[in-house]
Amino acid sequence: MDGVTDAPFRRLCRVLSGNRMGLLVSEFVPTDGDAVFNVDGHKQLRFFPEESPFGVQIFGRFPDKMADAARKIAVSLKPDYIEVNAGCPAPKVAGKGSGSGLLRDLPRLQEILHDVRAALDGCGVDLPLTLKCRIGWDSDSINVMETLAIAEGEGVEMLTVHGRTRLQGYNGLADWNWIGKVAAAAKIPVIGNGDVNSVARAFDCIENYGVAGVAIGRGAMHNPWIFGAIADAWEGKPARVITAAEALDVFKLYYGFKIEDGSTDKGAEGRLKQLAARLCKGFCLDERREARDERGEGQGPGAEDVAMQVRQSLLSSSCAAELLDRAQSLKEGLAKDLVFDPDRLVNLNGAKETELKFGDQFKGR
Repeated sequence: MDGVTDAPFRRLCRVLSGNRMGLLVSEFVPTDGDAVFNVDGHKQLRFFPEESPFGVQIFGRFPDKMADAARKIAVSLKPDYIEVNAGCPAPKVAGKGSGSGLLRDLPRLQEILHDVRAALDGCGVDLPLTLKCRIGWDSDSINVMETLAIAEGEGVEMLTVHGRTRLQGYNGLADWNWIGKVAAAAKIPVIGNGDVNSVARAFDCIENYGVAGVAIGRGAMHNPWIFGAIADAWEGKPARVITAAEALDVFKLYYGFKIEDGSTDKGAEGRLKQLAARLCKGFCLDERREARDERGEGQGPGAEDVAMQVRQSLLSSSCAAELLDRAQSLKEGLAKDLVFDPDRLVNLNGAKETELKFGDQFKGR
């Protein structure tokens, strides 16, 4: 996700999972803008050894530029795989014919995959090629099965399917029935993506839709522990309660990763506040505090009030140092009776949605 899943955030998720994540992928890297693709000119390409297995996702509409970028990335950086993006719905991307715009021009997508595969095969670096796509441009042109056939024919080794159309953006619900149809027909592994925001949902998708795995994007923005929680469940371990104190300690870790990655102090502050705004939505009272309140022992402000005060304290900080100091004070004071409850973050779309809605985000076709 552009502007979110940079190296510091990926490293944060990896640490919080106890190094039990699967594949990591870069922010998507543009290939159209450069007259000659320069690996050093794209900050999205920075990654650290502990991120492996790690892939680089590229996007563009020109087959020759996509192939040139893939070859240079493979030779210079040696990631574990290269991924082509045919899923981004942003107008500035899809509207120019790249990202999910390629779903309106499948012959061009086929040419891109063919040329990228040939470039990887010809550069002496044995790297898998993967593809990320949506199920189609809109509800009247769902063509994910055709996309699958092209991918398999051009040597793609794994397909990740986001269960929305481009026109939906992130509105409505991902259509996992379509993802299941792709998985059932595919000869290559299919990864399902869309609305995987809890351990239960991840298991449901894997068990009931035939996918080889699930990809998580926005769910990690609100809950960077989600990968570790899934790993715990997969290993048969009980669900772990994350205290607010533990959650607040994340800011210092994240800040260190941002600075190590070359961020300015102001840039790091912005990312800390971005994370704070999301994490605080998951704060609620510890059951022990609730039990005391029910007995009338030391009643205090309600959970919503406390969580809001914690959020406001962090977001009103004037600099990163002040935010980190406040996080330390909060975990020893106001937030000491709070825990982080991921079930409070089930809906990532801002409102409860029970049916697919088209056209709300992107009006044009």
